[in-house]
Amino acid sequence: MARNLLNGPFELLVHDVDPAAVAVLTAAGATAATPARIARRCPLISLCVRGEDEVESLLHGSEGLLANSAPDAIVAIHSTVTQQAIGRWSEAAAAFGVRVIDAPVTGGSHGAKARELVYMVGADAADLQRCAPAFETSARRIVHAGPVGTGIALKLCLNMMTFAAFIAIKEATTLARAAGLDPEVLYELGRSNGMVGDFNQRFISNRCAIFERCDAATARAIFEPFGRLGEKDLAAALETARALGVDLPATRHYRELILDTFIQP
Repeated sequence: MARNLLNGPFELLVHDVDPAAVAVLTAAGATAATPARIARRCPLISLCVRGEDEVESLLHGSEGLLANSAPDAIVAIHSTVTQQAIGRWSEAAAAFGVRVIDAPVTGGSHGAKARELVYMVGADAADLQRCAPAFETSARRIVHAGPVGTGIALKLCLNMMTFAAFIAIKEATTLARAAGLDPEVLYELGRSNGMVGDFNQRFISNRCAIFERCDAATARAIFEPFGRLGEKDLAAALETARALGVDLPATRHYRELILDTFIQP
C-alpha cells in the first residue's frame, strides 16, 4: 500500500518498528519519520498495525499522533480491531480536532501489489472523499459501509465467513483423504457449485504442499502466525458481538479451532 502511494501525487512519510521495512520504502522515495513528525506533516495518516495495543501506543501520549496532528487531520485505521475500539478512538480524537475513521482492507499482500484491495470504510461522505485519492492507489473497490464503526464491522463479518470456510475445507479434505478420495475432485465439485473459490483452494492446496515438503516444526513456524492472527480477529468479532448483545456460538468454536486448522497436517 505504501509503495503504491509513491506512484501518486503524494509526499509519503513512513514509520515502522522494523528498520528494514522503512529502508525499502525510503530507497523507493519515501521519507522516514517519527510518528509525531508524521502527525505534524500529514493531513492523512494511515495505521496498518497488528492490533489494538499497537494502535493505542501510536495515538496517545505527548509524542502520539493525536497530540501532534493538525486540526482536521484524518487518521485511517486499517487494522482489524473491535468496533468499540474504533468508537473510543474516534471520541478521543475529536477532543484534538482530529477525525479517526475505520478503513480495513481485504485482498492480502497479493491484492495490494496488484492494486486489487477492497477497502471497507466507516466515515462520513466528506472524509471518505478526502481519503479516496490515496486509497484508490491500492484499491479495486472502495465500499462506503456507513458512519464510523461500520467499516470494521463489515471486515469482522467477512473474516468470520473466511475463517469458517478455511475450517470447513480443511476438515472436508481430511475426510476425503480418509475415504480414499482425491481432494482435487472435491475442490472441482466445490467450484462447480460455488462453495470453493480460488482463494480458499489456494489456501488449502498450498498448506498441504508445505506440510508434505517440510517437517512438522518448520510447517508450524510458517503457519502459526496466520493462525494467531485468525484467533485475534475472531476474538475481536466476539468482543464486538458481546458489546452489541449478540451471541455467536459457532464463532466461539471457530476461534478454538482456527489455530489447529493452520498448524495441524
